[in-house]
Amino acid sequence: MPIDEYLLSGSILCGEDFDVVEGYICIRDGVIAEICEEPGRVDALAHGIILPAFVNAHTHLGDSVLKDPEITDIASLVRPPDGLKHRVLRETSTHDLVHAMQASICDMVATGTCAFADFREGGLPGVLALMRAIDAASALGCTGAVDAVILGRPGVGKGGGEDGDKSDVVDEIDSILKLAGGIGISSTNDYEEGFAAAIAERTRRQGGIFAIHAGELDSTDIRDALELKPDLLIHLTHASREDLRGVAEENIPVVVCIRSNLVTRVGIPPVKEMLAAGLVVAAGTDNVMFNSVDIFSEMKFLSSLCQIDEGQVLRICTRAGALALGLNCGIIEPGMDARVTVLDKDSYNLTGAKNILRSVVRRARAGDIVFCSGGAGAGARMQ
Repeated sequence: MPIDEYLLSGSILCGEDFDVVEGYICIRDGVIAEICEEPGRVDALAHGIILPAFVNAHTHLGDSVLKDPEITDIASLVRPPDGLKHRVLRETSTHDLVHAMQASICDMVATGTCAFADFREGGLPGVLALMRAIDAASALGCTGAVDAVILGRPGVGKGGGEDGDKSDVVDEIDSILKLAGGIGISSTNDYEEGFAAAIAERTRRQGGIFAIHAGELDSTDIRDALELKPDLLIHLTHASREDLRGVAEENIPVVVCIRSNLVTRVGIPPVKEMLAAGLVVAAGTDNVMFNSVDIFSEMKFLSSLCQIDEGQVLRICTRAGALALGLNCGIIEPGMDARVTVLDKDSYNLTGAKNILRSVVRRARAGDIVFCSGGAGAGARMQ
């Protein structure tokens, strides 16, 4: 059988509800062609527990150059333009930045992630550095199964542009959007009045995704963020039920970052309430300076802390991220891109598992992976 058509067999987590089906899936030209219920081994490329590969819907790969600093207050660590992260990024050579991001991309692939969205600081040079890191990872064989949605960030400080000139910001957005999928900015509290709105308006005019952090430190920036009508909201750690109703009315996906919020001591986002409000809730690992890019770990914290069932957890880490980023993956159904991971159900860790879905969410880890399949590979701009 040619490699552009192959079978994967075992316990398949199928559909929106991740129902366990014993059988095999046929992948043809990078797409799931069919699912067959036929217990027992067939002549397959891999055998085990078959699940959708992860989508990491919010990363900051640039701060891979600054791992595990002392945790003080979050503002002094990450707030632009002079938080610790931004000072370090300004002092880091492009070579070292590219090398650090390349390592994090390879780590994502090794831990079962098929797509990620990165808030890429540093303006156009920052976007170009990430593209170089993707190419470098590909040269090592790391990116055959990962797609990158790059959300660039113009070089803006509290006054708007580095020199306070709004026209410079607009020009830089145009340059970024020739290569990236959109623009991702920090809280509205980090900008003088009118600048965040100007960035949002220009991004929409150019057809890019506009994403923004909100509600991480407190709730003061949530309503301002909603007024910008973003395509994606990050955190909402301190969102009230009224805030969540507003997000639901605008049908805006939200990305939660459980481990990051715990490390930085800002709290636990109201994930259960978000789901009850009907929001699309995805997961991200956030800053590499605080967190590994391992979504297996993210699942364990979601399951333990948020009082939601395992199906909801896995959806947050797969299908919801794909929906938030406009990707055709995150679910095992015919016609979906074949972004799937196979776990060894006979590994020391998983052998004897009675509830497949629960074991995947609570117990599985990167060492259980025996196969990952991808589609078109990594790209900079989301099509």
